[in-house]
Amino acid sequence: MKRHLISAADLTRDEAVLILDTAEELARVADRPVKKLPTLRGRTVVNLFFEDSTRTRISFEAAAKRLSADVITFSAKGSSVSKGESLKDTALTLEAMGADAVVIRHHDSGAPHRLATSGWIGGSVVNAGDGTHEHPTQALLDAFTMRRRLCGGDATGRDLAGRHVTIVGDILHSRVARSNVHLLSTLGAHVTLVAPPTLVPVGVESWPCEVSYDLDAVLDKSDAVITLRVQRERMNAAFFPTEREYARRYGLDGHRMTRMPAHALVMHPGPMNRGMEITAEVADSPRCTAVEQVTNGVSIRMAVLYLLLGGSEPAVATPTPAPTAEENHR
Repeated sequence: MKRHLISAADLTRDEAVLILDTAEELARVADRPVKKLPTLRGRTVVNLFFEDSTRTRISFEAAAKRLSADVITFSAKGSSVSKGESLKDTALTLEAMGADAVVIRHHDSGAPHRLATSGWIGGSVVNAGDGTHEHPTQALLDAFTMRRRLCGGDATGRDLAGRHVTIVGDILHSRVARSNVHLLSTLGAHVTLVAPPTLVPVGVESWPCEVSYDLDAVLDKSDAVITLRVQRERMNAAFFPTEREYARRYGLDGHRMTRMPAHALVMHPGPMNRGMEITAEVADSPRCTAVEQVTNGVSIRMAVLYLLLGGSEPAVATPTPAPTAEENHR
């Protein structure tokens, strides 16, 4: 495992599978009465969030605490950042506090890379979402959810070779889409992006995926459909005529869901715009994994923090069996 996790494109197939397998092992901790391991005791993890977040921030905080790390959650609002402090000075402050890992979410694309390569801090850097660039742990938890649902039973060691994944919605502004394309292709899946032409990024032809403008044409061969939120807060122009027109052409409703294979999943990174990219009927159906993805996110982030900081010991220690009566008399 590398020292930092900045981009899903940085992961090899073996590294990605290692994270997924480690998360599988750590997920069993959630079934225990005491959901805590001593693995990162004495380590300090700082959550450095320059953008509002609920799922990601709480997920990373829960993951670090379940590994017994000390957690400092730093919000830009109400801090020196709101007074004009630079990323460099903030990073130097964290380094002085002895941060072993910094989980950063930033509105500017490239901020985590800058933090990791600047020499300002000596710990590991984890990208929790930067601008419209990437969100690698979201892609990992999506792949983990697919692998569990589609591979069945113990999916340890498996990838998603041959599976067809459709990502539909606001591709242009989506860091989730970029990370998923990179990771899923690394794991052997075939990815198709579906969006209005105005919401397809320039240069997408160099991505390891296909592009379609017709959602109905790809549903019958999809093993999973990831619906993306339309990010109005990042839009400074009219990218489609009306919300009703967008929902008609690119929204996932009950009728479209029936056209998908019986085993196919509906996924959403959240938060949802119900009635726009997804209807309530689909969001609340047993085939939608949105809530399951939140649960899996804690396991994935535990795995990432463990592999970056925890060394080579097993993630979950195997209990030593009690000695037999014969061994006691030796």
